[in-house]
Amino acid sequence: MRILGIDPGSRFTGYGVLETSGSKNRLLDQGRISCRPSDPLVTRLTVLARELRQVVEAWHPDVAVLETPFQGVNPRSLIVLAQARGAILLALGDLELAVAEYTPAQIKMAVTGSGRAEKLQVSRMVGMLLTVDPKTLTADAADALAAALCHGAHYPLTQTKASQGHTRY
Repeated sequence: MRILGIDPGSRFTGYGVLETSGSKNRLLDQGRISCRPSDPLVTRLTVLARELRQVVEAWHPDVAVLETPFQGVNPRSLIVLAQARGAILLALGDLELAVAEYTPAQIKMAVTGSGRAEKLQVSRMVGMLLTVDPKTLTADAADALAAALCHGAHYPLTQTKASQGHTRY
């Protein structure tokens, strides 16, 4: 299965593409979509959606994975993040790509074994799991790859639950 992990943001959006087979994960691509903070929000959202479409068209993932919004951010930041997520979800919907979402705690738990892990711990574990130097990953790309790894770990379980009548992640 090919998984596109996305760490949404209005200035920087991280992404990572993994190929998973059983418990094996192979990193195919990772990076960060950067928008100029001086540009109007509508321009940043347009750039974000356009560049994300290019990533999807280049790698043809089976599913995209996003982290659910974290409730602890200030209201202004949460609104801007919601707008960025909206642009991302619209682009993914236009491309008819399946979308899965996990909470920050679920992602951290899947990657580090602790739902309260710090960003540095997540980045280090992503590097270890994918055999890449975590210093070569931006924080945004590491978070996106963590989301993709989480889905890779949960997907077999969700398929089993779905066959038993449960469909929630």
